[in-house]
Amino acid sequence: MSRFVRASKYRHVFGQSAKKEHGFENVKVTNSAWDTNIVSASASYLSINWNSSGGGAFAILPLPSPFHGLNGFPHKLPDGLPLARGHTATVLDTDWSPHNDSIVASGGEDGKLMIWKVESSTFDGWGQEGWTPQDFDPVSRIDASARKVGQVLFHPTASNVLASASGDAMVRLWDLANPEDARVTLTGHGDIIQSMAFNSTGTLLATTCRDRKLRLFDPRAGSEAVRINDGHSGIKGSRVVWMGDLDRIATTGFSKMSERQAIIWETGGLTNVKTISLDQSAGVVMPFWSDNNILFLAGKGDGNIRYYEYESDSLFALSEYKSSDPQRGMCFLPRRALNVADCEIARAYKVYGSTVEPIAFIVPRKADSFQSDIYPPAPSSDPSLSASEFFNGKQAPANYVSLGDGSAVSGPFSPSVASPTVLQPTRTFSASAPSPAAAPFPVAPSASTYTPIQVSEPTPTTAKTHDFERTDSSFPATPSRSQSISSSETAVKEENSRLNSELREAREKIRNLELQVESLKANARKAAQALLSDSS
Repeated sequence: MSRFVRASKYRHVFGQSAKKEHGFENVKVTNSAWDTNIVSASASYLSINWNSSGGGAFAILPLPSPFHGLNGFPHKLPDGLPLARGHTATVLDTDWSPHNDSIVASGGEDGKLMIWKVESSTFDGWGQEGWTPQDFDPVSRIDASARKVGQVLFHPTASNVLASASGDAMVRLWDLANPEDARVTLTGHGDIIQSMAFNSTGTLLATTCRDRKLRLFDPRAGSEAVRINDGHSGIKGSRVVWMGDLDRIATTGFSKMSERQAIIWETGGLTNVKTISLDQSAGVVMPFWSDNNILFLAGKGDGNIRYYEYESDSLFALSEYKSSDPQRGMCFLPRRALNVADCEIARAYKVYGSTVEPIAFIVPRKADSFQSDIYPPAPSSDPSLSASEFFNGKQAPANYVSLGDGSAVSGPFSPSVASPTVLQPTRTFSASAPSPAAAPFPVAPSASTYTPIQVSEPTPTTAKTHDFERTDSSFPATPSRSQSISSSETAVKEENSRLNSELREAREKIRNLELQVESLKANARKAAQALLSDSS
């Protein structure tokens, strides 16, 4: 049977929509044609771009569950709903902090960034007699751009670091503790930025643009992209998502013949490693990644959600959630908030019409215990870096948490990455800083640069068998054969896991060094051009 059907523990994953009373109705979704997800979720709250008069606004609501209703909270929202008001024009995008479930950022057509904090008592007494709605007030206002702010995105590992993409084709990174000026400005886009995504450690940022280019930035190494390649050839919207801790990114877009596509890219050279064609529909496809190595694709105007398992640079179709209700927007819940008791591996919040519907993606199993094989560690709410540490060049792996007991666990990267000795990104903000002749030499990838990154191959035949020898006379001189085999296999697995982690760490360092070399070369070329123009 395995000769014809690929073995996968996710082959039977299915989407389960919530009962009507477990979602929200009477939702007044924005009428803006700007291409964003419209809805965003933390582990506690939802934010929805709202259709309001007298300036821009968005709604903040408690998080609904597909498995039960909210106690004391109506599923049909009242007309007099408390809103987050403060923008003078339409709100275009929102994003929740990965390190604080009550902090949300918003960007609007007025060129402003605003930060909001939700108090736990906000929804006390909701709908009861004498209760009056109180609008939310921002805790911080930032003049981000003279043009609209189309996307906002929190940094995954550094606290209080926010990225914004604006209509002037620039991405700015902000320290929210000192928001007077942007700490980093990324340039080079030829048109409106359509989407952006950080890698799992926040050291790299990928963007898609209306000029049909895919760009990769090292925000602390310079303002120019370190990798650029042609993206989807169609003129319609394109999206990008980083594939967890892998050195792969996924994009969705359109071909020249308006065929919807999904492409997997290798980040070292931004080379296309896999392209799949979806269909001929017109709606932008929203990609979402799960650390189960599953890529979810939800097209605007579609009722269905496709999902694929990634393995060996291929995407294998698993199944498809089907519905007759076309979605306008969608977001996914942070994995640390999933319901593991029901084997829920992902949860989507779908916006259609005037409804927000939770959809649980479930592995059909009957088990009373925690299913560790389908729940890899999830990103924790604890930041790895402060904003000042990040902008000063420090690197640290993401913090992870076990979904079984909530304990902190090591993630895909070794903790030794926290204090690197070979990676010190240079924060370059102008072309005149490096000397044209000498700029590339400090970080040229010589043999000595890579010397600290030595990874030995796993050696199962020399496992730590001495760890299992008995020296106490109260024990038998030699363990039983089954015990020896079991202990040796455990030791080999642990050793292989450690070596694989070190190998991933080494590859990450090498990739970052290559990106720095490319960035400094670009800056050197710019400096040379500036000197030539000055001399002429």
